[in-house]
Amino acid sequence: MGAWIMAGVTFREAGRKKILWMALALGVAFLALFGTGLHFQAQASSRRGVPPLIRTEALNAMMMMGFYAIDLLAVAMTVLTSVDTLSGEIASGTIQAVATKPVTRRQLVLGKWLGFVAMLTLYVVLMVGGVTVVGRLVGGATVHHLLRGTMLIWLECILLLSLTFLFGTTFSTLTNGVLALGFHGLAFIGGWIEQVGALTHSTRAVNVGIAASIIMPSEALWRRAAFEMQSPLFGAIGIASPFSNASVPSPTMIVYASIYLLVTLGFAIRCFGRRDL
Repeated sequence: MGAWIMAGVTFREAGRKKILWMALALGVAFLALFGTGLHFQAQASSRRGVPPLIRTEALNAMMMMGFYAIDLLAVAMTVLTSVDTLSGEIASGTIQAVATKPVTRRQLVLGKWLGFVAMLTLYVVLMVGGVTVVGRLVGGATVHHLLRGTMLIWLECILLLSLTFLFGTTFSTLTNGVLALGFHGLAFIGGWIEQVGALTHSTRAVNVGIAASIIMPSEALWRRAAFEMQSPLFGAIGIASPFSNASVPSPTMIVYASIYLLVTLGFAIRCFGRRDL
């Protein structure tokens, strides 16, 4: 019960943050821009008599670009909204007023985590749903395995959320943010190395990318989401990109990322329970 109470408090506190509303405003602006570009693309394809297959694949490509932008927005919002949840309250001393009986430290961390999970779930559903609806209404575009892709993007955000909670129990707010984004940047670069290595048949480069995904599997979740949502023809294009199917993360990597998330959250609860406030 204490964890659920903290989850409700955290959700309401997150709703008061200006950065959340700015992220929503930017999301709406992005959807408007995306819809405008998609409209002109569909209109130009119709006027020029582009073959239906090419027209469909062009719209699918724009849909994947839209989902990629949503993924980046969701990742940024995850880190920026949660980065000071523990570290900021510890530094200011306000955590001492909350971390008292009958609410245990475990309930406090878990409750805050659940509150942010609820907020991020709402954000991801709204933004992915917005891109899907705009694509359908403006260009008649459809998405393959939308639910699977959305769940993987959501899992990526929750993974980063758990990492910021872990770092927040030990480091300052600034250091926490740098570490969380740095780990995701490592995964991002590793993903590109793996894709290029697969296209150039470099086993060592692929192994470097896989090693980066083991250290931080967030980018692997996006690449699997892209594989699920895009059309097979578009994904088969031999170009290194965030949507390439040159090297697709396996279901085993998704299971590993889920375990990584739970272990990270467990360590966050353990470290917070042992540190001096």
